Amino acid sequence: MYEQVSHSLLNAILDDLKPEISRQDLRHFYTRLGANFYAIYSLFFNLYGQRKDFKPQMQRLVETMAKGYINRSAELESVDIAREQDHNWFLSQKWVGMALYTNGFAENLDDLADKTPYFQELGINMVHIMPILMCPAGKSDGGYAISDFRKIDDRLGDINDLRRVAGEFRKRDILLVLDIVLNHTSDEHEWAQKAVTGERRYQDYYFMFDNREIPDMFEQSMPEIFPESAPGNFTWNADMQKWVMTVFHDYQWDLNYSNPEVFIEMLDIILFWANQGVDVLRLDAVAFLWKKIGSSCQNERNAHLILQLMKDCCQVTAPGVLFIAEAIVAPVEVIKYFGEDAIIAKECEIAYNATLMALLWDGIATTNAKLLYQGVKNLPAKLERATWLNYVRCHDDIGFGFDDNDVRAADYEPFAHRKFLVDYFSGQFEASPARGMVFMRNDETGDARICGSLASLAGLEAAAESGDSALILAAVNKILLLHSVILSFGGIPLLYNGDALGVVNDYSYLDDPGKSGDNRWIHRPKINWERAELRKRQGTVEYSLFSALKKMIAIRKETTAFADFNNRELLDVDNEHLLCFIRFNHLRPSERVLVVANFDANPQYLDLDVISGRGINLYGRFVDLYSGRSPAQFDRRIVLQAYQFYWLTEI
Repeated sequence: MYEQVSHSLLNAILDDLKPEISRQDLRHFYTRLGANFYAIYSLFFNLYGQRKDFKPQMQRLVETMAKGYINRSAELESVDIAREQDHNWFLSQKWVGMALYTNGFAENLDDLADKTPYFQELGINMVHIMPILMCPAGKSDGGYAISDFRKIDDRLGDINDLRRVAGEFRKRDILLVLDIVLNHTSDEHEWAQKAVTGERRYQDYYFMFDNREIPDMFEQSMPEIFPESAPGNFTWNADMQKWVMTVFHDYQWDLNYSNPEVFIEMLDIILFWANQGVDVLRLDAVAFLWKKIGSSCQNERNAHLILQLMKDCCQVTAPGVLFIAEAIVAPVEVIKYFGEDAIIAKECEIAYNATLMALLWDGIATTNAKLLYQGVKNLPAKLERATWLNYVRCHDDIGFGFDDNDVRAADYEPFAHRKFLVDYFSGQFEASPARGMVFMRNDETGDARICGSLASLAGLEAAAESGDSALILAAVNKILLLHSVILSFGGIPLLYNGDALGVVNDYSYLDDPGKSGDNRWIHRPKINWERAELRKRQGTVEYSLFSALKKMIAIRKETTAFADFNNRELLDVDNEHLLCFIRFNHLRPSERVLVVANFDANPQYLDLDVISGRGINLYGRFVDLYSGRSPAQFDRRIVLQAYQFYWLTEI
């Protein structure tokens, strides 16, 4: 869009570009900058237009984008152009992800590059490498307390090792996902250290106060993230004699995005990693980016403007790079992190579907899909060119932040139901096979979260100890059931390291002083590659899980109805134990897949008469894409065994 004020400023900025920038070939850069500049100017002005240094900061912003473009390789520029031409490429059903810690999956980045064939063997073509940047020993928060945004932890390798990983992935059409921690730095970061020595410029990078007057005003409305280990949201720094905002841990200092220098610094970091060959950037803690007295300091309007500005700037320099919003908030809030455009994602193209994850675990605990159905039914519609990241397990804890209205609609009392879930997954509920641990219990609110590996929460650890083959089979089937939903739901499915091998809780974290105080490490295992070889031996749990997931992934990639074009229809099937929905090819709606999942420990049936009029031929024959067989059917009823799923098509 052409607008005189903004474009006259753009002309002035381009006239004043540094000679080393202006002499470069910037043809594609200028085209994209011209197309995006009015939006960039408007957002930057909205955030920082009241400042006297607005114009020089705007100049710095454009120069930062230009330097990022100049440093982008010809190979990555060709990737950008290809993805611009196929702008819906990431909505394809062919993408299947895995998240891992480098030193949990391999020894280091170099070793990870050598293990790339494992991803191809399983069918994984999108790999999220958990934080690898420099963090202080013992004060890393699992890699999210960054002390140097451009340096890799030397225990994992260096920048050349990451470039090798990126190159290996690119040769095999595997997307590389990397974390950028936007909300805070370590207190050992150079900016924080300069602030401690009294440099006012860097003190303005953070929130710092001489007394408790303003912090106390913030505290009145801000929740606590880690009430047990890090109560409150401010930490006293004796060297500066100031209170510092530390929403997460006392060693993680929140960045002040009301300062444009902070925004430009972080944009420069985003473009730096994009230029190392990263395809997707996971933006951590995006809900916390803007702080406002009298609010929860989460999901603020200006946090969205910050993300919109980052996306517009990145599209100028590296348009082939996607953003993931790590916003574990209520569905009505998380949907906003896609952006406000009616179709195009103007903030982040991908967002974590934490609601679906929690609902799936509710289905396992209750052996029914009542709340799961309600939650999916009320999940807000996403933008056309945006997608969910669907997962059963991740590196973090599991919270049960369901909408209370959904809980009541499922005939539960919210407080009592959440207590039941915590008791169930921590093994305190009678007959529960789960082996989880309670995380961050808040005695004032009664809130608590759960830690534990997928296999242990699904009962595999307890079943293996008992030696009961029926219990082992039930646990394996639960794991496959959960993955059948995320692989068919619509979005990008994300597996977690070890889940395809049935890796159970790792209690060795208790022996590590740097980890023993954080029981999330119980589900961040280090893969035993000798044991992983059991995936090739029939009769083992590893073989059962790995071969089944490999098959499911392969089928997903060939099923166009599983692409994500808002082509899912949820069905009420009058059986509380079943989750049922239709996926259809958005180009050929007659091509349909009927997904049915039985969350009960007993056989259940699907009455086809109940779903008449939904394009399903009640008198036709079905075949299950997964098994290749027609399901047992009698009197227009399809039978499902305990924890069984079907991906049904008509024949």
